[in-house]
Amino acid sequence: MLPFIADMPPLEQERVVCSISAAVKYEVPANIVLAVAEKEGGRPGQRVRNSNGTHDVGPMQFNTAYLGDLEKYGITADDVAASGCYSFDLAAWRLRGHILHDSGDIWTRAANYHSRTPKYNAIYRTDLMQKAVKWADWLDEHFSTVNVTAQGGATPGDGTAMQQVIQEAARIEADSSIEQSGRQGQGSYSPSQQSGYVPRTITFSAGAGQ
Repeated sequence: MLPFIADMPPLEQERVVCSISAAVKYEVPANIVLAVAEKEGGRPGQRVRNSNGTHDVGPMQFNTAYLGDLEKYGITADDVAASGCYSFDLAAWRLRGHILHDSGDIWTRAANYHSRTPKYNAIYRTDLMQKAVKWADWLDEHFSTVNVTAQGGATPGDGTAMQQVIQEAARIEADSSIEQSGRQGQGSYSPSQQSGYVPRTITFSAGAGQ
């Protein structure tokens, strides 16, 4: 594992590795995924009850009301509560939809992950921007990056660090699959088999400016 990730606590290692890998898969700005992951701050298996009777579930704190809309894809609260990169992939997929299809600037769209209500969106947006700036600086220090809001080339880097992150994400996902395979009803689950939610294939080559 890369030393600047290996020095992190285990929970943060998974959060960072899975967030970056998910951002690459779904072509979402990595600093936004990292900022959302930090802001949500959930843990595997965590369920937080809200005043309206819903729960926020797992590392990316998916609300059970939102998960109800995903049941048609075979996605359950148990899936997003589990450890591993699945919940981060699903969050990046959701963020991609907000960024591509919602109105407002990119930060308002990303903050729709939390709420479309203007008052709550604005509060989330302000903190999200601050966290995203911090993560952008961190990414620039360790990876070859591109500022998607400005014209210009990538920051220096040969792509080796990103390749190692993707390999580590694959290991985390493999470990998570082994852990979950013992659960009743979880062993045969594969979101890629569900119509409408198809994980993107990672295409990566060192030096490609990822």
